[in-house]
Amino acid sequence: MLKKDNLMFEDQQDAALKLYEILPTDEIISTKPLIIASSLVAVPLVDIIASRLNLNYEVMFTEKIYSPVNKECLIAMVSETKELVFIEELVKSFDISLDYIYGEADRKYEEGVLKKIYKYRKGALLQSFEGRDILLVDEGCETGITAMVCLKSIISLNPRSVSYATPLIASDTAEILKTVADQIFCVRTIADFVGVDFYYKNKVEPTPELVLNTLEASPHYLPLIKEGEICSTESKSTTK
Repeated sequence: MLKKDNLMFEDQQDAALKLYEILPTDEIISTKPLIIASSLVAVPLVDIIASRLNLNYEVMFTEKIYSPVNKECLIAMVSETKELVFIEELVKSFDISLDYIYGEADRKYEEGVLKKIYKYRKGALLQSFEGRDILLVDEGCETGITAMVCLKSIISLNPRSVSYATPLIASDTAEILKTVADQIFCVRTIADFVGVDFYYKNKVEPTPELVLNTLEASPHYLPLIKEGEICSTESKSTTK
């Protein structure tokens, strides 16, 4: 069994560099996938990965849905493509109706997802990924609900392939995601997973301002790249 210190990352930069080291760079250079950040929280890590690979990236916007019984208990997530994933065991245990979940999904989409799209992508919606290879990158994966809703959303846009990469993942979640993603890349697969933040010694929680500054300063965040400056790996924009 690995000692705790051998499971830890110093911070997001350390995790990003270690994740980069295990990626099949020759394959990636050949296929030139579009990178998708699984969330705004993952942007600092994803920006480093994109810079190392010299590839552009997007962000998948989602909103969390909590139990009406326990406001701290996450039961579902909705994405910007209106894909919905819920944790069936929790929904049953709390006896939550599907009407509540779908109603909350509509509300969260209107009040949360669209707001993020306008703030971080100038209102542009994701378009088809037809013929594109996609690399979804996360900062860590415990239950897999964020990864699953992002994967479902990406698949709904008809990519050629979709792979998933993360510094750390719960082993049981990895087995589930393998049935959805074409490939999974992870630095550490952990059996008794505690929580994503537990494995970062000095994790910086990115504020909205920090995320926006990172996106605006990045030469790889696709929605903010000026026309004519898009790196040669991109044949067309994925937003409209």
